[in-house]
Amino acid sequence: MSKATEIDLLDRKILTILMQDAVVPYTEIAKQLDVSAGTIHVRMKKLSDMGVVTGSQLVVNPSVIGYDICAFIGIFLDKGSAYLNVREQMKGIPEVVELHYTTGVYSIFAKILCRDTNHLREVLNEKIQPIGGIQRTETFITLEQGFSRQINIL
Repeated sequence: MSKATEIDLLDRKILTILMQDAVVPYTEIAKQLDVSAGTIHVRMKKLSDMGVVTGSQLVVNPSVIGYDICAFIGIFLDKGSAYLNVREQMKGIPEVVELHYTTGVYSIFAKILCRDTNHLREVLNEKIQPIGGIQRTETFITLEQGFSRQINIL
């Protein structure tokens, strides 16, 4: 039985509410869904134990705190076996906020946030490109994030 089939409509409604605002109290969710707060607690524990929910986070607007450049970096590796080392080295770069091992033209696709173009140049030249196993990179600066969302689970 797959995990998706173990999640019923009530679970999906609970998750949808919390995906929109992770700090909504369980009592408020219970009122909205006409169940007890205990039911919400038990359901959330079950979803966490199943690995459906892996945590919660506060979302900070990077530009408000001075990170005005969002860029995507296509990374070409010398060989595929370099991935694990490159991944571990990239984890140590705070500006790298997402990293994906991909098919297609690039071996790795990374999202980075920087204060300005000088900071971006510094991250590329001094932190990313010197990593062993990286052959070359291509940088794409985003002009606008149209939207960001999670998958609709209802």
